[in-house]
Amino acid sequence: MTDNSTITAIDGLKVGHYSNFEAKTGCTVLLCPAEGCMASGFVLGSAPGGREISLLQPEKSVDRIDAIVLAGGSAFGLEAASGVMRYLKEQNRGFETPFGPMPIVPSAVIYDLPAGSSEVYPTAESGISAARSASDRAVELGRVGVGTGALVGKYLGFEHCSYGAIGSAVVEVGKAKVAALVVTNAVGDIVDPDSGQIVAGSSLANSNYDIDSLLAFAATNTTLAIVATDAIITKAQAYALSQTAHIGIARVTRPSHTIYDGDTSFTISTQKIADIPLMALSVAVQEVVAKAIIKGVKLANKIK
Repeated sequence: MTDNSTITAIDGLKVGHYSNFEAKTGCTVLLCPAEGCMASGFVLGSAPGGREISLLQPEKSVDRIDAIVLAGGSAFGLEAASGVMRYLKEQNRGFETPFGPMPIVPSAVIYDLPAGSSEVYPTAESGISAARSASDRAVELGRVGVGTGALVGKYLGFEHCSYGAIGSAVVEVGKAKVAALVVTNAVGDIVDPDSGQIVAGSSLANSNYDIDSLLAFAATNTTLAIVATDAIITKAQAYALSQTAHIGIARVTRPSHTIYDGDTSFTISTQKIADIPLMALSVAVQEVVAKAIIKGVKLANKIK
C-alpha cells in the first residue's frame, strides 16, 4: 500500500535505504516498475559525481531506466550502483541486448566524508541491501540512507553547520501526481521561501558570508533530486523538467549551485496519466522539490 506524502505515492515505485549510522554514510535506491521508467536528467552543479548521466540526454538511444541510486561516499559511493545492477540482473531486468539484459541504473553521489568516517563508503553490497529493502511504503526520511551524513550551511566551517537530510513530497496535478525525493548536502543554508527564515544551516547564518569563507569547501557539497510523475511525457520533456527541478533547489538553498556544489536532478515517469500540460508539471516540480528539501531538514534538525 502506498503513502500519499512521499515519492512512493506514485504507483509502481519502490524505495529502500542502506544506512551506516556509525560511519555516517549510506545510500538510497529507487526501483522502477518492471517495464522501467521514462527518464532524463540534468547536472547544473560544477562538482558532480555520477554514472550513466550522459545516457539520460534527450538524444541518446535508451529512454527507460530500471533504478536510480543516490549514495554518500563521494566517487567511492558510485560502487553501490554496481550492486543494484547485479540485483536487477538476477531478476532478468534491464535493456535487452543480444547477450542478455543490461540494467540501466543512473547514480549520483554526495560528499559526506566530514560527517563520520572518511574511510568507509557505500559498497556494491550496500546497494544490494538497499534494493532488497525497497518497498512502496512511506519512505523513511531525515538522516537515513543517502541522507545519513548530509550537512548544510558549511560556508562558515563544519563546526557551524546543520544536518542535511533526505526528504520527499507529493503534489497533485489534475489526475496525475508529481513527487520528489531529495537529499541536500549543500554549502548554503536552507531557507523557508515564504518567510525568508533560515530552517537549517550555519549557526552564524545571520552574518554575511563572503567568497573567502567558501574557499575551504571545494567539491564537498551537493543536492540530488529525483522527480517522479505518472503523467505521460517524452524524454525531451523529462529533460526539461529536470532543468526545472533546479529552480526548486534554488528557491530554498542560499547560496545554491555554487562552483563547490554538484547538484544533479533526475526526472522519471511511469507513463500512466495522459493530457497533463507540461507547464503545470513544470510549476509542480519547482514546488515539490522545495517542499521535499524543507521537509527533510526540518525532520533531521527536529524543527516543527
